[in-house]
Amino acid sequence: MWRRFVLASDVMQVFAAMAPDMPLIQVPAYAKRIEGLGFDGVHIAETIHDSLAAALLAAEHTSTLTIRTAVSLAFVRSPMLTAYSAWDLAIVSGGRFELGLGTQIKQNIEGRFGMPWSEPRARMAEYVAALEAIFAAFRSGGSVHYEGDVYRITRLQPYFNPGPENIDPPRIWLGAVNAGMCELAGRVADGVVTHSTNSDPEYLRSVVQPALSRGAEHAGRSRKPRIIASTAIASGATDELVAQDRERQRRMLAFLLATPSYATALKRRGWSGLADELRTVTKQQRWHDLSAVLTDEVLDELVTSGRYDQLPDLLRAKYSGVADGVVLPPVSDIDGDIGDSALGACVRDLQNHHDAAPDTT
Repeated sequence: MWRRFVLASDVMQVFAAMAPDMPLIQVPAYAKRIEGLGFDGVHIAETIHDSLAAALLAAEHTSTLTIRTAVSLAFVRSPMLTAYSAWDLAIVSGGRFELGLGTQIKQNIEGRFGMPWSEPRARMAEYVAALEAIFAAFRSGGSVHYEGDVYRITRLQPYFNPGPENIDPPRIWLGAVNAGMCELAGRVADGVVTHSTNSDPEYLRSVVQPALSRGAEHAGRSRKPRIIASTAIASGATDELVAQDRERQRRMLAFLLATPSYATALKRRGWSGLADELRTVTKQQRWHDLSAVLTDEVLDELVTSGRYDQLPDLLRAKYSGVADGVVLPPVSDIDGDIGDSALGACVRDLQNHHDAAPDTT
C-alpha cells in the first residue's frame, strides 16, 4: 500500500546510521534489525557503496522503516539518472524512501569522481529544480523542459518515461553545513540533515534555524523545514563500550575536522590551531598522535557520550526545541541481545518525550 509519511511536529524521530563499509549483502538483515528495534528510519551514507543501491536493499526487506540517503552525492550523477533511481525507490518502498542530497567538496568531485565542479549552492538549486521537473513529467507521462546554467533537461520520449503514475515523488533533503546551503534547503527541501562536525545545539539555534526560516519565507512556504541532527555520539550498553566508541569518534572526527569546510566547528570554539594540527597529523598518518590533538576535553565538547540508558536525557537536554530528530550511531553486534534490548528502550524513550523545535516561520 502506498502511503505518504508526514513528519509529526510533536515527536522526536530517531534514525540509525548504517556503517559506510557494511557489505551490501548485510544491508537487508541490518535494515530488518533496526526496524525491529523501533527506529523511525535508517540513514545511508555514500562512501564506498552506491547509496541508492543500498537504499533499494533496505527498502525491499522492510515495511515501516523510512529509508533516507544521507547523503547521495548530487554532482556525480545527472538529475535524470538520480530521478530514475529515486522514482523506482519511491515505488518499491511504498512511499518510505526519502532522497537526501549533498554536494561533497571540490577535491573529491574533481579528483575522486572526475566530474566538473561549479559553485555548489546555485548548482544544487538547479539540481533540485531539475529533479522536480522530471518527477512532474514522470507523474503525468508527459514531456520535460528544464534549462539552467548547469543543467539542461529537454528530452524525454514516451519510451523512456516510466509514467504516467499517480504517486508522490520522494521527499528531498539537503545535507548542509553553512548558512547558505541551509537557506537553500529552506527554499527547496523538506529539511536539513546536519553534519556530525556541525550539529552542536548553539550552531543549530544561531545559524541553521534562522537560515531555514529565511529560505522558507523567501519561497513563501508555510511549513517549516525540519532539522535532523546527525550529531557525534558515543554510546553502548556498558561504560566500557561507550569508552570504545569514543575512540572511534576520536578517529572519525580527526579525519573530518582536518577538512576546512568542517573545521568551523573548531574555530567557533576558539580552537583554530587544532584544524592545522589535525591536517598535519592525518597527512602524515600519525594516528597514534590523535589523542594528543583531539584531547578528552575537546571530545567532551564535540561528542555526546553515555550508555543507552543515559542517552535520552543527554540528547533531550541538547536538542529539545532545536531539532526534530537525531541520528544514532550504527548498531553493532558487540553487546548482543542485551544491547539490543537497551537500545530499543532508548529509542522508545527518545520518541515518546520531546519538545518540538519551535516554528519560527
